[in-house]
Amino acid sequence: MLRYGQSALRTIPRSARPPPHLRPLVQFSRSLVCSSVSQQGFQDSQTSAQTAKAKTFPIASRLREGRALALDVWSVFNAANLPPDCINLGQGYMNFAPPPWAREAAEEALRSVEGNHYSPPKGRPAVRTGLDPETEIVVTSGANEGQYAAWTAFLEPGDEVIMFEPFFDQYWPSIVFNGGKPVYVPLHPSTERAPGTLVGKKTWSVDWDELRRAITSRTKMIVLNTPHNPVGKVFRRDELERLARVAEEHDLIVMSDEVYESLVFDGQEHVRFATLPGMWKRTITVGSAGKLFAATGWRVGWLIGPPALIGPTTAATTRIVFCTNSPMQEAAAAGLEHAHEHRFFETQRTEYEARRAVLVDAFEKLGLEYAWPEGSYFILLNISRVRWPEDYYFPETIEGRGRDFKAAWFMANEIGVSSIPVSEFYCKEHVSIGENYARFAFCKDLLTLRRAADRLQRLRAFLV
Repeated sequence: MLRYGQSALRTIPRSARPPPHLRPLVQFSRSLVCSSVSQQGFQDSQTSAQTAKAKTFPIASRLREGRALALDVWSVFNAANLPPDCINLGQGYMNFAPPPWAREAAEEALRSVEGNHYSPPKGRPAVRTGLDPETEIVVTSGANEGQYAAWTAFLEPGDEVIMFEPFFDQYWPSIVFNGGKPVYVPLHPSTERAPGTLVGKKTWSVDWDELRRAITSRTKMIVLNTPHNPVGKVFRRDELERLARVAEEHDLIVMSDEVYESLVFDGQEHVRFATLPGMWKRTITVGSAGKLFAATGWRVGWLIGPPALIGPTTAATTRIVFCTNSPMQEAAAAGLEHAHEHRFFETQRTEYEARRAVLVDAFEKLGLEYAWPEGSYFILLNISRVRWPEDYYFPETIEGRGRDFKAAWFMANEIGVSSIPVSEFYCKEHVSIGENYARFAFCKDLLTLRRAADRLQRLRAFLV
């Protein structure tokens, strides 16, 4: 084990040392090791006086159980740890701006007096339109905070929440921090060829018997995500009707995460779960201005549902953040108000279909299987055929994780395109499903995607 202050690079043969751009990650890994060593009571001879004075405190178990203390995938595949010219198709943020009329509304709010002060905890009136603004909608600091508030409002210690795997990684800690117990039902990859493709596969599916077996007397909620991150699955109406029957039979609350609702392709139908017979009374529908308007930094979301669900959630979010950013709420309101006259969503969908086609064509040329993305802006590539030299250098942060972590790291450093390993979105028992896939985001401009597609052809030399 390294002693505090010892150089990690000195323990690596010069020929196997990481290139310069990796050394910050090695340093970061070393700092984690040093922190761990310090917490266990070991002292470095040069800093023993300082260490002896340092006091540590017990850490709440919820951080460990919620995977908050683990080095997350976003830190490992941060741009600072990758080659400077690596094209980032891993993280789902855009490299283009939101619509100008929405940005202008934020600027106007900043020039006003009230736009610089607290908003009502329920949200600014301009956003809460089309429903009962007092009882059926609450504006939140991003969709994620809204979901956290809902779990705060309804979960008791030991209550179980069913999630379809792969899941958005923020679900897990938000449920655990509020005393809930995540229960995992994996979606299953298809072996059927997607229409109009050579190697693309149809979207993933639910094993309904598996879902029913996962339900117990402690089950309180089911989390639905459609369109789905990271699979790109759009749940069909008949699938949602089956899920509705399950929810009704077991009296479950449904958290319906529909933040990618505007990105449904190929003429498919996005069905709001709450519109199905009997589902309004038990559904919290999650929306996001960041996903609708290419503005992930706004951190404006909303929850829609009946008063019995929105009322307690509003009480919780008021105590968590009190209110949401005022100028960005005005931007979201302007976006919603003017989107129709600008045909914004129709145009955006067409643009995203063109972006999707760039990556699909690249994968088809490589002959690598992928899951056909019906919605959202993610596509899963099967990377089980990717191989790298036996002596290839991987940082310690990659060791002990799914095979997909090594594949994604290798592709980022040698091919020059980053992605996200999908096993991060699974429980330990189901990692074997996810480690065959890497997630690529196509929420980038066409020029960037074409450059990435060209680079990806280099991967051919590392396929078996």
